[in-house]
Amino acid sequence: MPGRPGRNWQALAFLIGASFAVVTMPATPVRGQSATPSDPFSGLPIERVEIEIANPSADEALNARVVDGVRRRAAMFPGARYSVERTHFALAQARRMPDVAQLDHRVTFGERGGLVVIVTVTLAGAKDAAGPAFPVLVDKDGTYVRAKLEAVSLLYTNNDAWFGRPDAMLAGNPLVDGRPAGAGFTGWLESYVNAGLSGITPLSETAYVYGAASVMVTSSVGRELFTDKARAYVAVDDAFAGIILGKTTAAGNRYGLNVSAGRQRFLLANGFLIANTAGNGGDRGALQANARWAADMTVQAQFFWNDNKLEAFFVDPDELPIIDTRTQIAGANLEVKPAPGLMLGGSWLTVPRSTAGYFSPTGQAGTREGLELWDIRFTWAPALPGNSGPFFGGEYAQQSNRNFAMRATAGFGEAGWSFPQSMWSPSFSYRLSWFSGDDPTSSRFERWDPLLAGGNGEQWVQGVNMFKVLPDANSVAHRLQARVRPGAKVELVSQFWIFRADSLNNIGGNPALQALSTKDYGQEINLTAKWFASRNLYVHGQIGYTMAGSAIRNALGRDASDWFSAMTFVRYAF
Repeated sequence: MPGRPGRNWQALAFLIGASFAVVTMPATPVRGQSATPSDPFSGLPIERVEIEIANPSADEALNARVVDGVRRRAAMFPGARYSVERTHFALAQARRMPDVAQLDHRVTFGERGGLVVIVTVTLAGAKDAAGPAFPVLVDKDGTYVRAKLEAVSLLYTNNDAWFGRPDAMLAGNPLVDGRPAGAGFTGWLESYVNAGLSGITPLSETAYVYGAASVMVTSSVGRELFTDKARAYVAVDDAFAGIILGKTTAAGNRYGLNVSAGRQRFLLANGFLIANTAGNGGDRGALQANARWAADMTVQAQFFWNDNKLEAFFVDPDELPIIDTRTQIAGANLEVKPAPGLMLGGSWLTVPRSTAGYFSPTGQAGTREGLELWDIRFTWAPALPGNSGPFFGGEYAQQSNRNFAMRATAGFGEAGWSFPQSMWSPSFSYRLSWFSGDDPTSSRFERWDPLLAGGNGEQWVQGVNMFKVLPDANSVAHRLQARVRPGAKVELVSQFWIFRADSLNNIGGNPALQALSTKDYGQEINLTAKWFASRNLYVHGQIGYTMAGSAIRNALGRDASDWFSAMTFVRYAF
């Protein structure tokens, strides 16, 4: 049955009009989460670090010495993953330079989907007497404490969610409560406020202790993907502490150790394996805003030498109580940069505890407990930053289990070209990804376990609508992507997806799609707009249109409509 374009355009018109009101307002079940994280920048790679002086001295040698000193002390390297808290902590170390009065930073769009971090230095002088300005509470002798406030309102709408058949697609889903979105137009509003403190203080010239804590209030009202119940929820979000040891040699080589523990987010590399370390939705609300990211417990130890990294980690994700599998993940990760523009990485991880089950046509094949995984990956951008040129990436991973016969594989390959010196700085790329399905004629279990994969729609949320139906398992996805920047503060991203199954056996997937008649899941078009309206205000809009393939249409008795969704969120943060 064809989609209903008239209703789709009604939904889009409603969204555009309602977005003005939002600005003025104070499948597994987890797979309903959004392709647009509440903090759209955390975890993105840093492409460049630029340092500028707000009040440059007439002494050019002094300016150059300060810029070099800030760069070495802050030690933010291209390729590192951005975190606002850790960036503030890094800059706090550079504030101890005698010629520096203040340091701040902002981010803007990079050339290949990452970020450019711009550090602004105010030289020492008359401005020192003014003291720190809010949200900075303390900035003295290396001790730096700042307040944190993040407020988000998100409006989401669907037309014919779940391809118009929530009865089939959500059968047995424990998050269903009341009337979920389905045939026709539905919409809802989500909001949250996250407030807290973060700080760092020196123990010596080479050692610092740091920490952060925050409380989050989330709410949802309207008819969303699983429920039409209004909800509000209050809980501690971040609560972690750590220590940084570091030294920069006279030759400019930097060595450091960063150890932390507590409630905090953990992202492994590009999110292919671990990104969504907390559950949203259910009683917590804020399903599509992805408000919560902090795991119940993350312990990590990272050893750095220049822009290379070796880390060990333990993650106990903050799963929704109604679907808590008691999963714990431990592992190690290595990333090295043997040549400019080239990153090589590898990971190993294991699951010491979990009740999550794996199922085959003959019953339960085993559980996630005992899972072991190894992974290798690379990225390569041979052109110097700011120059046109190709970029490449690839990853391969394999899973086994100590307790039963299992061998699952996954990976991706990507190639693209960026033109940063051309009008609108376009870049184009193609990515092929695959996640194995289970062959019922084999003696081994082969369905890929997506673990905590995700992030955003340019990482491992594959299709803003299709991801809600298809986790990264038993799937082959082709993605064509174009990215342009009409202005320094505006970025547009368009994607076209083709989804296919790896195996016709899809037990463990969506309840309506356990046995597939064909491998054609369907196609999807995504359009995303991002705008830094100001230093503190960010606006994000997204449209998704999904065309059900023959596998989904046949499973639903041909009664499957095309699925349209539209979303906008406004984020204010300091």
